[in-house]
This record gives sequence, C-alpha cells and structure tokens, in this order.
Amino acid sequence: MIIEDLTPQPQTKVLFKLASFKSVPKESGCYVLTTFENNILYVGLAKNLNNRFMQHLENPEKTNPTVKGKVVWFYFLNYDEKNLEKLERTWINQYLTIEGQLPLLNKVNSPVS
Repeated sequence: MIIEDLTPQPQTKVLFKLASFKSVPKESGCYVLTTFENNILYVGLAKNLNNRFMQHLENPEKTNPTVKGKVVWFYFLNYDEKNLEKLERTWINQYLTIEGQLPLLNKVNSPVS
C-alpha cells in the first residue's frame, strides 16, 4: 500500500535523515515511514513528532533495509493529541483492509479507545 491510499492524507514529508529533524515540529500528530516509492512500512503516533522522529533514527530496525525496502520518507500530519489513537487506528485499518496484515515494521495494532 502506498501513502496516497491513506485518508486523511499526511500533509508534509521530509527525508528520513538527521538533517531533516529541524523540519519536524514538536507538536502531536500521526506519521508514516515509507520507502522511496512511498510504500508504507510503519504507521505511528506521537505527542512530539520531533522526538519520535529522532527515536526512529536511532533504531536500527527503522534505519536498516527491509525486505520491502529502506525507509526514506517521514510523512506526518499534525493532529489533536486527544484524537491521535483514532487517526492511527484509521490508517492501520486502511492498511489492513488492502494488505491483510500490519505494516512490516509495526509489531502491534493500535489500541482501541
């Protein structure tokens, strides 16, 4: 599944590398890690997108190549903190509907409120 299949669409993308960290806000939101071709590898939420971006950069599982490709893009959508779980769940459900499984780098499904 590709990023364009998600609703609502993430509004911004940056390269998944240290030089981009200043472009990622310290606000809450949901985000997606994708390959160069925009294939989704991970869906997540964060109360501070910038901190989460940096945590992922320090995680070899997120920075090393996978069988579906390497993470190149960090897409994000600033979102109200009270509704983060709902948006993350929506995106994961959209992925599950198309692919029949969680994104490759997601280990667990998002919580149900």
